[in-house]
Amino acid sequence: MNEYFMAIAIVAIIFVACPAVFMHYQAELRKTKSISADDERLVDDLWKTAQRLERRVEALETILDKEAPDWRKDYPERPHA
Repeated sequence: MNEYFMAIAIVAIIFVACPAVFMHYQAELRKTKSISADDERLVDDLWKTAQRLERRVEALETILDKEAPDWRKDYPERPHA
């Protein structure tokens, strides 16, 4: 009798549990393929912040160019995007 329940459990795991787990994660993958509205807003905010920081750095470089023209000799040129 114990072997009977063990066989039923194994069959249930193979034919019910495994496909159910597979289908669950497949559905989760489909949901996460697209970017959410919150993620889109976050990327937009980060982009705007990066643009503001870039303008600040450019302003500071302009000030340094006027106040200490030789400052660039001590620092390597920053890469431009």
